[in-house]
Amino acid sequence: MVATPVGNLADISQRALDALKMADAILCEDTRVTTKLLRHYGISNQLFPLHDHNEQDRTPALIERLRQGQCLALVSDAGTPIVSDPGYRLVRAAQEADIAITSLPGANAAVTALTLSGLPPIPFMFLGFPPRGEARRHSFAALRAAEQAGLAATLIWYESPHRLLETLKTQQQVFGADRPAAVGRELTKHFEEMIRGSLADLIAHFEETAPRGEITLLLGPPAAEDTGAQELDQTLLDALKTHSVKDAAALVAGIVNLPKRTVYNRALELAKQKRG
Repeated sequence: MVATPVGNLADISQRALDALKMADAILCEDTRVTTKLLRHYGISNQLFPLHDHNEQDRTPALIERLRQGQCLALVSDAGTPIVSDPGYRLVRAAQEADIAITSLPGANAAVTALTLSGLPPIPFMFLGFPPRGEARRHSFAALRAAEQAGLAATLIWYESPHRLLETLKTQQQVFGADRPAAVGRELTKHFEEMIRGSLADLIAHFEETAPRGEITLLLGPPAAEDTGAQELDQTLLDALKTHSVKDAAALVAGIVNLPKRTVYNRALELAKQKRG
């Protein structure tokens, strides 16, 4: 697995360039994108597309090539392979076949954005691209529920520019307008930009200036004085005085706007504590 630049073509190691030259073939998401990188460094090698739509079908043949002793280099269009990119199925299959694998470290947009964001770096959680449509709200609500159960981490997503504003507005509804956040745009490129502020600040900014380019979105952890977890528990305890666990969870889920399953699991835990 060979990490490639996320924007600036100079951000690649000599070891990575040597691997791309020496490999029997290079597996890549988009041959057009990888060709630009190879041409820049004067590298000529066979390219084979490996992406979400063909990875499962191509993996058996690739494993056979590896069994025969060939060396394959896996790259994504940008950054570290497998991190929100194709290749996981192939790597898992190679591990199961006891084939030697190594990773050549390098650029990664999520970590680059984290170091520039001004948000707490430890712990952090990378979540790929947010779901689309209503599933996006459910995903954020589940994370908010996890925070109410004790999660305190900087959360990181990749997002497309045309969906960024809608995602920020959904986050504001779930996490609150004052939640600290940051948006990294065009990282490592000439027009690199990091916008920092509350979710409300970011929404105001991108309503004025339409986002462009590659986007990394970061959400800071809840404030130390966040009382969400205590409020959820108290609301559930009050409901459990007069309702069954199932009914109490359904009632409270509607009040706090959290997934019913998450609230039910917490209600079940509180009911057990109360009995024991």
